[in-house]
Order: sequence, then structure tokens, then C-alpha cells
Amino acid sequence: MEISRRGQSVQASPIRKFKPFADAAQKAGVKIYFLNIGDPDIPTPKPILDAVRAFDDPILSYGPAQGFLELRQGIAGYFAGYGIDLTAENIIITNGGSEAILLAFATVADPGDEIIIPEPFYTNYNGYASLADLKVVPLTLKVEDGYRLPPAADFEARITPRTRAIVLCSPNNPTGTVYSAEELRRVADLAARHNLFLIGDEVYKEFVYDGLKHISLLEFPQIRDRVIVVDSISKRFSCCGARIGAAITRNEAVYGAMLRFAQARLCPPSIEQKAAIAAYKMGIGYFEPVRQEYERRRDVLYDGLASIPGVTVRKPQGAFYMSVRLPVRDAEKFVLFMLNEFRLGGATVMVAPESGFYATPGKGLNEVRIAYVLKEEDIRQALIILKAGLEAFQAVEK
Repeated sequence: MEISRRGQSVQASPIRKFKPFADAAQKAGVKIYFLNIGDPDIPTPKPILDAVRAFDDPILSYGPAQGFLELRQGIAGYFAGYGIDLTAENIIITNGGSEAILLAFATVADPGDEIIIPEPFYTNYNGYASLADLKVVPLTLKVEDGYRLPPAADFEARITPRTRAIVLCSPNNPTGTVYSAEELRRVADLAARHNLFLIGDEVYKEFVYDGLKHISLLEFPQIRDRVIVVDSISKRFSCCGARIGAAITRNEAVYGAMLRFAQARLCPPSIEQKAAIAAYKMGIGYFEPVRQEYERRRDVLYDGLASIPGVTVRKPQGAFYMSVRLPVRDAEKFVLFMLNEFRLGGATVMVAPESGFYATPGKGLNEVRIAYVLKEEDIRQALIILKAGLEAFQAVEK
């Protein structure tokens, strides 16, 4: 008896598959600076936690499949603050942004269809595509170019009769690139010309640096009926464990299909929705000091990495990740070396190998993603350990 082809081929998370090694190191008393996962140390805002503590409904019953109306209205109001017109009927609350991605994939494409995604990309797109039985068609970007989007012709070269959608993530995970209005317009025009859907992963929209402005795919009228935006409170409000996201579309047929899929899983969690309602009542002003904090952390990490011989890195413009090319042949072996063998003052560093952020075999073998989700003093200490660990690993890798 065999399990499904999808079950056999689905990729293990390159972010989480090394956790058992980290657990073993911690059990042995090793301090680990976790730079491998986007789980911020910035405290969850008090109004959110207060809303959880105040929940006193006598029965924890099912809610509506599309989520509480008050939350959907709150999200629409939040987007209105950015000049984007939405109603509650454009929004489906999901179990994290993850479910929103899966609903989008399942709605726009049938098994065997194709979606084009610039790589490196958020690794779990691979998993969601496997679950929906879709083929990811990668378009490789380059660190030397700052991971900018290529000309439309490069996308068009990958379009086939089975292409159904293009996925864009801005600010990008894992590269931190923020796509310009011109880059997005180029892809929007292409999608309209080739009758494709555009799926925009915009969960880091508040975290944009150097005076830049985030541009949403929802702002382009020529693709108004073909855009699905993935949203989430996880990073926005430092609520990764709450698992509240949203799928946003103005296309009634797309909305109806996603809602029917959502009905099959009944409803998103009730208590966390109450917390999210409280979050959106805080207003957009909450984000500026948080954004400034991440920008400072970015500068500390970038300056430290750029000073290490052999490291190639571009300063990210948004989110809280950096894609980093290391002077090693195999980043996975380096990660294991750091967890299993290397210690400096009883501590080590954990980063995420980036080969799993590619769909093209053989890509990213000497790259890692580093998340600047720890406070500055921890990042500075982690850099000291990382540099020493690289030197030690290079000596044994020769």
C-alpha cells in the first residue's frame, strides 16, 4: 500500500526540519540565537492580549465560514487607510495567511495547472502547490540585481496553455525586496494580456524602509477582477500563533469559490478573531515605531554581514529577512554544523538554508535566509558567533 503521490513528493519545511537538532542542542544547555524563522520578539500589543483574556462567551461555538463581520469590516477600514477601497464582502477570514494561499491556489487552478513564481520564494508555496496538485514554474532572480523583477518577456517565456496565475510577494520573503510601481504594473499588464490571475502575498506591507512606499496589487484597475491578496495579522501585530489571515478579492466568482472551500473547513477560530478585531482598532499609527525598530535591526545585521569576507548580501527594502550567499558549498551542512558542533561561549546561531526556497533543483545551495526578528544586542552577538562559525566550518569543509 502506498501513500499519495502528493504525500510522497511534498517538501519538508527547510525552516522547521532542523528543529529536532535545535531541540537537542537546547536540551544540552546551548543558547541558540534563532534567526531561522520569522517569529518576532516584539511583544504582542496589550489590546490584543486583553481581548483574549476578556473572552467570556458561555459557549465556544462555530462562527461564520467567512469570519466575523466586525473583523472583516475592520480589515476593510484598515485598507481604506492606505487608500484601497474594499468592503467586508471582499474579505474571507482564514486560518493564517497559509490557508489564504491554499484557497487561492485551489480556486484559480486545476490539478496539473501551472503557476509562475519568482524564486527564491516563501518555501511553503511549494507545499501548498503540492497539496493543490499544481506545478510551480520558477523564474530565478539574482542577488546581484537586488532580486528585481525581470522584463515581461521573461515571464512570457514561461507561460503555457496550462498557466493560470503569477504569484508575487512584496515586501518579499525571503529577499526583502519591495517591488516598485513600475515592476508591478509591468506584471499587471502582462496578466491582463494573457488572462492570468495575480496572487499577491502582502503580509509584510507595513515593514518598508528607506522612505519607500508599499504598492498593493489591489491598486491597479486593469487587474481589478483578477487579483487575490493574501493577508495576515501574524507579522503585522506580532501574533504568529493566533493563525488569523485573510483572502481578499473583488471578483465575485473567485470569492464564491473560496467561500465554498472555506465552508468545508467550517470556520476560523473565534477567540483569535476577537483579538484581531481589537488589533485593527489600534489604527495605522501603531506601526511606525515597530517599522523603525525593524529598520534599525536591518541596518545592524546588514552592516555585520557585509563585513564578513566572502559573504554576498543586498540590503533589503522591507519585511524582516535577508537572503545571504555564504562562502560555503553546502548551507544545510553549515546549519547542522552550527547546531551540532559549533559553540562560542556556550551559544550558537540557527539560520534557514535557502535551497528549499527554490523550485529549481541545485539553486540556493550556498545561500541562507536570516530573519532579523531579535533585538539589536542579540543580533550583534549572533553576528560574532556566525562569523566565527563560518571560519570554523570553512576549515572542515575544505
